[in-house]
Amino acid sequence: MKKKIIYPTIEKIIEFNLMALSLIKVKKADKPEVLSRQKIKEVIEECQKSKGGTYDKAVILLKGIVQKHSFASGNRRTAFIVTKDFVISNSERFKIKDDPKYARVMIGIREGYYSDKEINEWIKNGKIKKFKR
Repeated sequence: MKKKIIYPTIEKIIEFNLMALSLIKVKKADKPEVLSRQKIKEVIEECQKSKGGTYDKAVILLKGIVQKHSFASGNRRTAFIVTKDFVISNSERFKIKDDPKYARVMIGIREGYYSDKEINEWIKNGKIKKFKR
């Protein structure tokens, strides 16, 4: 029997954005504002339609939230938290350490530097090549 995958809701992702901005302050101008609920919905739907496993779906969530820029602030921070929650909620291991040095990797994801396979490997095993411009 195939296990039922637990997906985040739009409200849960918005809640994670508020939490990310409250806990991880980067800029004074950071504000919890939703720019597009539709883009958040699109990311969730793309994730749900994917035939891949939990890690493949996690890649879709991470990239989608980062690249679609649904929030005024904290898109990368939110994407990280949502992805971690998604993986753990679906009984898998999230191997990326909570380390500020990975902020550069998130920039690389935003800019399309990494392949889906590389991001999948990062989430699953915590290893990824250094981001270079």
